[in-house]
Amino acid sequence: MSHRAPLLITTGEPAGIGPELTLMLAAKGLLGNVVAVGDPDMLRERAELLGLAVEVVNAVPGSREVCAPGRLVVWPAALREPALPGVLNPVNAGYVLETLQIAVDACQQGHAAAMVTAPLHKGVIIQGGYPDFTGHTEWLRDACGVDEVVMLLATDNALHTQSSRWEGSGDLRVALVTTHLPLRDVADAITYDRVVQVGRLLAADLQHQFGLAAPRIAVCGLNPHAGEDGHLGREELDIIIPALNALRAEGFDIQGPLPADTLFTPRHLVDVDAVLAMYHDQGLAVLKYAGFGQAANITLGLPLVRTSVDHGTALSLAGRGIADPNSLGVALALAKRLAAQRSNAMSAS
Repeated sequence: MSHRAPLLITTGEPAGIGPELTLMLAAKGLLGNVVAVGDPDMLRERAELLGLAVEVVNAVPGSREVCAPGRLVVWPAALREPALPGVLNPVNAGYVLETLQIAVDACQQGHAAAMVTAPLHKGVIIQGGYPDFTGHTEWLRDACGVDEVVMLLATDNALHTQSSRWEGSGDLRVALVTTHLPLRDVADAITYDRVVQVGRLLAADLQHQFGLAAPRIAVCGLNPHAGEDGHLGREELDIIIPALNALRAEGFDIQGPLPADTLFTPRHLVDVDAVLAMYHDQGLAVLKYAGFGQAANITLGLPLVRTSVDHGTALSLAGRGIADPNSLGVALALAKRLAAQRSNAMSAS
Protein backbone atom coordinates (compact mmCIF):
# COMPACT_ATOMS: atom_id res chain seq x y z
CA MET A 1 0.00 0.00 0.00
CA SER A 2 1.34 3.43 -1.00
CA HIS A 3 0.35 6.83 0.32
CA ARG A 4 1.49 8.55 -2.86
CA ALA A 5 -0.93 9.12 -5.71
CA PRO A 6 -0.47 6.25 -8.19
CA LEU A 7 0.22 6.37 -11.88
CA LEU A 8 -2.60 5.06 -14.05
CA ILE A 9 -2.33 2.79 -17.09
CA THR A 10 -5.38 2.80 -19.33
CA THR A 11 -5.42 -0.63 -20.96
CA GLY A 12 -6.59 0.63 -24.37
CA GLU A 13 -8.39 -1.31 -27.09
CA PRO A 14 -9.54 -4.57 -25.46
CA ALA A 15 -9.00 -6.55 -28.67
CA GLY A 16 -5.41 -5.33 -28.94
CA ILE A 17 -2.21 -5.94 -27.03
CA GLY A 18 -2.66 -3.21 -24.39
CA PRO A 19 -4.27 -5.47 -21.75
CA GLU A 20 -1.62 -8.18 -22.08
CA LEU A 21 1.29 -5.71 -22.06
CA THR A 22 -0.02 -4.40 -18.73
CA LEU A 23 -0.35 -7.95 -17.40
CA MET A 24 3.18 -8.83 -18.57
CA LEU A 25 4.66 -5.91 -16.64
CA ALA A 26 2.61 -6.89 -13.59
CA ALA A 27 3.82 -10.49 -13.81
CA LYS A 28 7.43 -9.28 -13.91
CA GLY A 29 6.89 -6.98 -10.91
CA LEU A 30 7.64 -3.88 -12.98
CA LEU A 31 4.61 -1.74 -12.12
CA GLY A 32 5.01 -0.65 -8.49
CA ASN A 33 3.03 2.48 -7.63
CA VAL A 34 0.64 1.90 -10.54
CA VAL A 35 -3.04 1.13 -11.06
CA ALA A 36 -4.67 -0.08 -14.28
CA VAL A 37 -7.97 1.25 -15.60
CA GLY A 38 -9.99 -1.37 -17.45
CA ASP A 39 -12.38 -4.29 -17.19
CA PRO A 40 -11.15 -6.62 -14.42
CA ASP A 41 -12.94 -9.69 -15.78
CA MET A 42 -11.41 -9.17 -19.22
CA LEU A 43 -7.96 -8.81 -17.65
CA ARG A 44 -8.44 -12.01 -15.62
CA GLU A 45 -9.50 -13.88 -18.75
CA ARG A 46 -6.52 -12.52 -20.68
CA ALA A 47 -4.10 -13.49 -17.90
CA GLU A 48 -5.50 -17.04 -17.90
CA LEU A 49 -5.29 -17.25 -21.69
CA LEU A 50 -1.63 -16.21 -21.63
CA GLY A 51 -0.73 -18.34 -18.63
CA LEU A 52 0.36 -15.30 -16.60
CA ALA A 53 0.32 -15.72 -12.83
CA VAL A 54 -1.25 -12.34 -12.08
CA GLU A 55 -3.90 -11.69 -9.45
CA VAL A 56 -6.29 -9.02 -10.73
CA VAL A 57 -7.71 -7.00 -7.84
CA ASN A 58 -10.65 -4.61 -8.04
CA ALA A 59 -10.10 -1.31 -6.22
CA VAL A 60 -12.20 1.76 -5.58
CA PRO A 61 -11.23 4.61 -7.95
CA GLY A 62 -9.24 7.19 -6.02
CA SER A 63 -7.90 4.66 -3.51
CA ARG A 64 -4.15 4.35 -2.92
CA GLU A 65 -3.93 0.56 -3.26
CA VAL A 66 -1.30 -0.19 -5.91
CA CYS A 67 0.33 -3.06 -7.76
CA ALA A 68 2.85 -5.53 -6.40
CA PRO A 69 4.74 -8.34 -8.16
CA GLY A 70 2.16 -10.73 -9.57
CA ARG A 71 -0.68 -8.42 -8.56
CA LEU A 72 -2.54 -5.97 -10.81
CA VAL A 73 -4.80 -3.45 -9.08
CA VAL A 74 -7.60 -2.19 -11.34
CA TRP A 75 -9.99 0.73 -11.19
CA PRO A 76 -12.95 -0.87 -12.97
CA ALA A 77 -14.65 0.14 -16.18
CA ALA A 78 -17.09 -2.32 -17.73
CA LEU A 79 -16.83 -3.63 -21.28
CA ARG A 80 -20.07 -3.20 -23.20
CA GLU A 81 -19.64 -6.68 -24.70
CA PRO A 82 -17.03 -9.42 -24.13
CA ALA A 83 -13.80 -8.81 -26.03
CA LEU A 84 -11.82 -11.38 -28.00
CA PRO A 85 -8.13 -10.82 -28.80
CA GLY A 86 -7.71 -9.62 -32.36
CA VAL A 87 -11.44 -9.09 -32.98
CA LEU A 88 -12.53 -5.44 -33.00
CA ASN A 89 -16.02 -4.61 -31.72
CA PRO A 90 -17.32 -1.04 -32.20
CA VAL A 91 -19.73 -1.56 -29.30
CA ASN A 92 -16.76 -1.24 -26.93
CA ALA A 93 -15.71 2.18 -28.24
CA GLY A 94 -17.47 3.89 -25.34
CA TYR A 95 -15.63 1.66 -22.89
CA VAL A 96 -12.24 2.75 -24.25
CA LEU A 97 -13.15 6.43 -23.94
CA GLU A 98 -14.53 5.82 -20.45
CA THR A 99 -11.16 4.51 -19.28
CA LEU A 100 -9.53 7.69 -20.58
CA GLN A 101 -12.07 9.88 -18.83
CA ILE A 102 -11.54 8.06 -15.53
CA ALA A 103 -7.80 8.69 -15.83
CA VAL A 104 -8.16 12.36 -16.77
CA ASP A 105 -10.58 13.00 -13.90
CA ALA A 106 -8.27 11.26 -11.43
CA CYS A 107 -5.25 13.29 -12.54
CA GLN A 108 -7.14 16.56 -12.38
CA GLN A 109 -8.53 15.74 -8.95
CA GLY A 110 -5.15 14.78 -7.54
CA HIS A 111 -6.00 11.08 -7.20
CA ALA A 112 -3.36 10.09 -9.77
CA ALA A 113 0.09 11.49 -10.52
CA ALA A 114 0.09 10.74 -14.26
CA MET A 115 -1.60 8.68 -16.94
CA VAL A 116 0.01 6.20 -19.34
CA THR A 117 -2.09 5.05 -22.27
CA ALA A 118 -1.94 1.71 -24.03
CA PRO A 119 -2.88 1.85 -27.73
CA LEU A 120 -6.41 2.29 -28.98
CA HIS A 121 -7.88 1.78 -32.44
CA LYS A 122 -9.12 5.03 -33.99
CA GLY A 123 -11.17 3.36 -36.70
CA VAL A 124 -13.27 1.24 -34.37
CA ILE A 125 -13.97 4.21 -32.09
CA ILE A 126 -15.23 6.17 -35.11
CA GLN A 127 -17.35 3.18 -36.13
CA GLY A 128 -18.64 2.96 -32.56
CA GLY A 129 -20.40 6.31 -32.80
CA TYR A 130 -17.67 8.90 -32.32
CA PRO A 131 -17.15 10.25 -35.87
CA ASP A 132 -15.01 13.20 -34.81
CA PHE A 133 -12.45 11.12 -32.93
CA THR A 134 -8.94 11.52 -34.35
CA GLY A 135 -6.75 10.12 -31.57
CA HIS A 136 -5.59 10.26 -27.98
CA THR A 137 -3.78 13.57 -28.40
CA GLU A 138 -6.73 15.55 -29.71
CA TRP A 139 -9.20 13.88 -27.34
CA LEU A 140 -7.04 14.79 -24.35
CA ARG A 141 -6.73 18.37 -25.58
CA ASP A 142 -10.51 18.71 -25.61
CA ALA A 143 -11.04 16.78 -22.37
CA CYS A 144 -8.60 19.07 -20.55
CA GLY A 145 -9.98 22.24 -22.14
CA VAL A 146 -6.71 23.54 -23.59
CA ASP A 147 -6.32 25.26 -26.95
CA GLU A 148 -3.21 23.50 -28.24
CA VAL A 149 -1.17 20.42 -27.45
CA VAL A 150 1.96 19.00 -29.01
CA MET A 151 2.78 15.38 -29.74
CA LEU A 152 6.40 14.58 -28.88
CA LEU A 153 7.99 11.16 -29.36
CA ALA A 154 11.44 10.36 -28.10
CA THR A 155 13.70 7.36 -27.98
CA ASP A 156 14.67 6.00 -24.57
CA ASN A 157 18.04 7.74 -24.11
CA ALA A 158 16.66 11.06 -25.31
CA LEU A 159 13.79 10.86 -22.83
CA HIS A 160 15.93 11.29 -19.76
CA THR A 161 19.17 12.92 -20.85
CA GLN A 162 19.66 16.62 -20.21
CA SER A 163 22.26 16.81 -22.96
CA SER A 164 21.54 17.28 -26.62
CA ARG A 165 24.75 15.50 -27.58
CA TRP A 166 23.22 12.33 -28.96
CA GLU A 167 25.12 9.20 -28.03
CA GLY A 168 24.05 7.67 -31.32
CA SER A 169 21.86 8.31 -34.30
CA GLY A 170 19.00 6.44 -32.60
CA ASP A 171 18.61 9.06 -29.85
CA LEU A 172 15.98 11.50 -31.01
CA ARG A 173 13.12 13.79 -29.93
CA VAL A 174 10.54 14.64 -32.57
CA ALA A 175 7.51 16.91 -32.16
CA LEU A 176 4.73 17.49 -34.68
CA VAL A 177 2.98 20.61 -35.96
CA THR A 178 0.06 18.50 -37.21
CA THR A 179 -0.88 15.05 -35.98
CA HIS A 180 -3.64 12.73 -37.20
CA LEU A 181 -4.75 14.22 -40.49
CA PRO A 182 -5.15 12.88 -44.02
CA LEU A 183 -2.12 13.95 -46.01
CA ARG A 184 -4.18 16.09 -48.39
CA ASP A 185 -5.32 18.20 -45.39
CA VAL A 186 -1.87 18.81 -43.91
CA ALA A 187 -0.86 21.92 -45.85
CA ASP A 188 -4.08 23.75 -44.96
CA ALA A 189 -3.57 22.93 -41.28
CA ILE A 190 -0.10 24.50 -41.18
CA THR A 191 -0.79 28.11 -40.28
CA TYR A 192 1.35 30.90 -38.89
CA ASP A 193 -0.47 30.78 -35.55
CA ARG A 194 -0.20 26.99 -35.31
CA VAL A 195 3.55 26.96 -35.95
CA VAL A 196 4.15 29.73 -33.41
CA GLN A 197 1.98 28.09 -30.73
CA VAL A 198 3.53 24.65 -31.22
CA GLY A 199 7.04 26.12 -31.16
CA ARG A 200 6.36 27.93 -27.88
CA LEU A 201 4.83 24.85 -26.23
CA LEU A 202 7.67 22.64 -27.38
CA ALA A 203 10.35 25.00 -26.09
CA ALA A 204 8.56 25.55 -22.78
CA ASP A 205 8.14 21.86 -22.01
CA LEU A 206 11.67 21.00 -23.10
CA GLN A 207 12.70 23.47 -20.40
CA HIS A 208 10.23 22.47 -17.69
CA GLN A 209 9.80 18.75 -18.35
CA PHE A 210 13.24 17.77 -19.67
CA GLY A 211 15.44 20.25 -17.83
CA LEU A 212 16.93 21.86 -20.96
CA ALA A 213 17.67 25.46 -20.02
CA ALA A 214 17.93 26.79 -23.58
CA PRO A 215 16.53 24.15 -25.96
CA ARG A 216 17.68 24.15 -29.55
CA ILE A 217 15.01 23.19 -32.06
CA ALA A 218 15.46 22.32 -35.74
CA VAL A 219 12.36 22.68 -37.92
CA CYS A 220 11.53 20.70 -41.04
CA GLY A 221 10.15 22.34 -44.13
CA LEU A 222 6.89 21.01 -45.51
CA ASN A 223 7.93 20.64 -49.13
CA PRO A 224 10.86 18.85 -50.76
CA HIS A 225 14.07 20.87 -50.33
CA ALA A 226 12.11 23.11 -47.92
CA GLY A 227 10.30 24.61 -50.90
CA GLU A 228 13.48 25.57 -52.78
CA ASP A 229 12.79 29.31 -52.60
CA GLY A 230 9.18 28.87 -53.61
CA HIS A 231 9.76 26.70 -56.68
CA LEU A 232 8.47 23.58 -54.90
CA GLY A 233 5.77 25.21 -52.78
CA ARG A 234 5.26 28.51 -50.97
CA GLU A 235 4.36 27.32 -47.47
CA GLU A 236 7.92 27.92 -46.25
CA LEU A 237 8.05 31.49 -47.60
CA ASP A 238 4.51 32.52 -46.70
CA ILE A 239 3.95 30.72 -43.37
CA ILE A 240 6.81 28.77 -41.83
CA ILE A 241 9.67 31.28 -42.17
CA PRO A 242 7.63 34.21 -40.78
CA ALA A 243 6.50 32.02 -37.86
CA LEU A 244 10.05 30.92 -37.08
CA ASN A 245 11.28 34.51 -37.29
CA ALA A 246 8.62 35.45 -34.73
CA LEU A 247 9.83 32.69 -32.41
CA ARG A 248 13.44 33.84 -32.80
CA ALA A 249 12.36 37.39 -31.94
CA GLU A 250 10.94 35.97 -28.68
CA GLY A 251 14.38 34.54 -27.86
CA PHE A 252 13.98 30.92 -28.94
CA ASP A 253 16.87 29.06 -30.55
CA ILE A 254 15.33 27.90 -33.82
CA GLN A 255 16.96 26.50 -36.95
CA GLY A 256 15.15 26.16 -40.24
CA PRO A 257 13.08 25.42 -42.09
CA LEU A 258 15.45 22.71 -43.26
CA PRO A 259 14.92 19.95 -45.85
CA ALA A 260 13.54 16.95 -43.98
CA ASP A 261 15.50 14.48 -46.09
CA THR A 262 18.82 15.79 -44.75
CA LEU A 263 17.83 17.17 -41.33
CA PHE A 264 17.53 13.65 -39.86
CA THR A 265 21.22 12.85 -40.18
CA PRO A 266 23.76 12.74 -37.33
CA ARG A 267 25.67 15.76 -38.66
CA HIS A 268 22.60 17.98 -38.45
CA LEU A 269 21.28 16.53 -35.19
CA VAL A 270 24.45 16.85 -33.12
CA ASP A 271 23.60 20.34 -31.80
CA VAL A 272 19.83 19.91 -31.68
CA ASP A 273 17.61 19.08 -28.69
CA ALA A 274 14.46 18.37 -30.70
CA VAL A 275 13.17 18.31 -34.25
CA LEU A 276 9.83 19.89 -35.12
CA ALA A 277 8.28 18.09 -38.10
CA MET A 278 5.36 19.41 -40.09
CA TYR A 279 3.31 16.21 -40.22
CA HIS A 280 3.00 12.76 -38.68
CA ASP A 281 4.95 10.48 -41.00
CA GLN A 282 7.58 13.09 -41.87
CA GLY A 283 8.96 12.87 -38.35
CA LEU A 284 7.74 9.63 -36.86
CA ALA A 285 8.84 7.32 -39.68
CA VAL A 286 12.42 8.34 -38.94
CA LEU A 287 12.04 8.11 -35.15
CA LYS A 288 10.42 4.70 -35.27
CA TYR A 289 13.10 3.39 -37.59
CA ALA A 290 15.70 4.68 -35.13
CA GLY A 291 14.12 3.27 -31.99
CA PHE A 292 10.83 1.42 -32.45
CA GLY A 293 9.81 -0.27 -29.23
CA GLN A 294 12.37 1.81 -27.34
CA ALA A 295 10.43 5.09 -27.46
CA ALA A 296 7.49 6.80 -25.81
CA ASN A 297 4.99 9.49 -26.66
CA ILE A 298 4.32 12.50 -24.43
CA THR A 299 1.57 15.06 -24.89
CA LEU A 300 2.93 18.53 -24.19
CA GLY A 301 0.69 21.42 -23.15
CA LEU A 302 -1.70 19.48 -20.89
CA PRO A 303 -2.36 20.34 -17.22
CA LEU A 304 -1.43 16.71 -16.42
CA VAL A 305 1.28 14.22 -17.31
CA ARG A 306 0.38 11.82 -20.13
CA THR A 307 2.69 9.40 -21.88
CA SER A 308 2.01 6.53 -24.24
CA VAL A 309 3.56 3.73 -26.23
CA ASP A 310 5.12 4.24 -29.65
CA HIS A 311 3.05 1.53 -31.37
CA GLY A 312 -0.49 0.54 -32.23
CA THR A 313 -2.91 -2.17 -31.17
CA ALA A 314 -1.08 -4.98 -33.05
CA LEU A 315 -4.25 -7.03 -33.46
CA SER A 316 -2.38 -9.88 -35.14
CA LEU A 317 -0.28 -10.34 -31.99
CA ALA A 318 -3.08 -10.02 -29.46
CA GLY A 319 -3.70 -13.03 -27.24
CA ARG A 320 -0.54 -14.82 -28.33
CA GLY A 321 1.80 -13.68 -25.55
CA ILE A 322 4.53 -12.57 -27.96
CA ALA A 323 4.04 -8.79 -27.88
CA ASP A 324 6.93 -6.73 -26.49
CA PRO A 325 6.03 -4.67 -23.39
CA ASN A 326 9.19 -2.55 -23.56
CA SER A 327 7.61 0.61 -24.99
CA LEU A 328 4.93 0.54 -22.29
CA GLY A 329 7.72 0.18 -19.74
CA VAL A 330 9.55 3.16 -21.26
CA ALA A 331 6.34 5.22 -21.20
CA LEU A 332 5.76 4.28 -17.57
CA ALA A 333 9.31 5.21 -16.55
CA LEU A 334 8.98 8.54 -18.35
CA ALA A 335 5.65 9.27 -16.67
CA LYS A 336 7.22 8.62 -13.26
CA ARG A 337 10.07 11.04 -14.00
CA LEU A 338 7.79 13.76 -15.34
CA ALA A 339 5.33 13.39 -12.46
CA ALA A 340 8.20 13.72 -9.97
CA GLN A 341 9.52 16.80 -11.77
CA ARG A 342 6.07 18.37 -11.80
CA SER A 343 5.58 17.62 -8.11
CA ASN A 344 8.98 19.12 -7.22
CA ALA A 345 8.26 22.22 -9.29
CA MET A 346 4.90 22.71 -7.57
CA SER A 347 6.52 22.26 -4.13
CA ALA A 348 9.17 24.85 -4.98
CA SER A 349 6.69 27.44 -6.26
